[in-house]
Amino acid sequence: MIRTVVLSLLLAAAPVVPATPSVPSTAAGPSTAATVCVLSCDTLDPSKAKQEAFPVPERQVNGRRVVLHVSDADGMAWASVDNGVANDGVWLDRSWDGGATWDGLLGRATVPASWTGTRTLMYNVTDPGAHKRGLIRACGDGGGVVCTDWIYPAVCDATCDRTDAGQANGDTQPVPATTLYGRTIRLHVDRNAMAWGTIEGGSGDEVWLDRSWDSGATSPGGSSLGRTSTAGRTTMFATRDPRGRHYGGAVRACGREAAHPEGSCTAWARPAPTRTAAAADALAYSYDPYTAWWPSSWWNSAATLTALTAFALRTGNHRYDWMIARTFDVNRGAFAAGQRSSDPIEGNFTSRSIDDTAWWGLAWIAAYDLTRDARYLAMATTIASYVHQFWDTGTCGGGVWWDRERTYKNAVTIGLYLRLAAAVHNRTAGDTAWLQRSRTAGDWFLASTMINSAGLVNDGLTSDCRNNGQTVWTYNQGLGVGGLLETWRATGDVKYLTGARRLADAGTTSPVLVVGGVLTESCDTAQRTCDDNQKQFKGVFARYLADLAQATGVAAYQQFGQRQSDSIWAADRDALNRIGQRWAGGTGNQADWRTQASGLEALTG
Repeated sequence: MIRTVVLSLLLAAAPVVPATPSVPSTAAGPSTAATVCVLSCDTLDPSKAKQEAFPVPERQVNGRRVVLHVSDADGMAWASVDNGVANDGVWLDRSWDGGATWDGLLGRATVPASWTGTRTLMYNVTDPGAHKRGLIRACGDGGGVVCTDWIYPAVCDATCDRTDAGQANGDTQPVPATTLYGRTIRLHVDRNAMAWGTIEGGSGDEVWLDRSWDSGATSPGGSSLGRTSTAGRTTMFATRDPRGRHYGGAVRACGREAAHPEGSCTAWARPAPTRTAAAADALAYSYDPYTAWWPSSWWNSAATLTALTAFALRTGNHRYDWMIARTFDVNRGAFAAGQRSSDPIEGNFTSRSIDDTAWWGLAWIAAYDLTRDARYLAMATTIASYVHQFWDTGTCGGGVWWDRERTYKNAVTIGLYLRLAAAVHNRTAGDTAWLQRSRTAGDWFLASTMINSAGLVNDGLTSDCRNNGQTVWTYNQGLGVGGLLETWRATGDVKYLTGARRLADAGTTSPVLVVGGVLTESCDTAQRTCDDNQKQFKGVFARYLADLAQATGVAAYQQFGQRQSDSIWAADRDALNRIGQRWAGGTGNQADWRTQASGLEALTG
């Protein structure tokens, strides 16, 4: 292995030379495979690799050495050839069906004159954005073609594929059993999200698992796993692939009675170790690493990233840190109108919509808290400074405008500003400016008429600075709680904590927001539907109520949060752990990644 490491260093400066017509027909022509993007896109230069490992043995052909290099930190691989002569070739094959077929000749390079080796560029091993699990190998030709083994054919999480089910950590059945010709077929999962199948009722019957990375739509390379006709149960298989950044693997158990060719399968299930991990995995499934957000809502993506980061902070789970970094790197530039929002995004996550901008500020505060990466705090501070430009004492004595045109002062924008300004102060050594801004904003909010006599936050102010009486939304209530709580942390002044508790008490007891003990948006009721903005409101309230409960230890807040979690888990979740809009369940429910993020925040709390 030491010789291979030396080879890699020597080849770092080797040019990649395209194939020429003299290349043997067994490996001619460039690949036309679609480009894959995860942390980076295909064809990254190996000099930028964060790691280098050699998980499979090198191969030799006529004295040439063909080596597969892998960086798990990047999720990418590259190939090299050494001891060669001019026009010897090296490339990668990548398979999406367990090695049955493959996209060949990826990055094919030939050894130039006066060199004895070369290497390809880097390619992604797998494609979580398209929900395809990949395998990859290195191949070379030098008077003959040879390929290394495929890397990572088995999936490993807490344990690896084909672990004996006798080693399971617990046993639950997430979906009902199925029956066929007197046989009972069951799907079992343990606390580590490992799965296995059993068949009961006879001898010589077959049982197996199917595994899918796209919620059961397809299962290439994942069907008939552990198939057996002698044991009555399969071995265990992983349903999450951390190395490949797949977190939403679905499984089902299938079986066949010995005397009949027909088989039967249970429903698909997406196992996870805990409630929060289940919701987080299902949310991560919807992330698009190509465009690095949750298409196609700009502020919702910021709030969703915050929800996933809050889960990581609470649980110590860092599996999604790459999504945070990817989102930051891809989206901090400028975008024309229609690419990320109906408004142009002007760089540093800013736009004419002041509230949309502030949501991203809170996302980067959470990212900084999780990773301690200073660039996230710097971005949050940049965003806070932009939002502060729209603090205006000339109308209503203060408050932040909702948009650049200065048409409306509303609850969401002041709540966001209050939380963001105090958060920047609380994380910036020696700061005094944001401390004063936090105090000023907190005083203005408490004195404003947006908080009605019942302690509920209406949507905003009229042009003459009166409460406009518009809908009480849960997220406005939650942002008021979170903003005042963070201001109390900044200033130590108990009046802000008292204000936060007043809003929390009203939000958890008022029939305007709570029905049967469950948080209920006005659009959740009867035959109404919630728009894409409203789908995420309740999670914001749950986020900041949980923060207040942790800061104060008030049992009523903790009990209310637990009631939401229990209701979601029992009544608002399917076997793939997808969470809907109506936390109490019922007909007319809506479900997408926005409702998923909202539900995750309630489960995390």
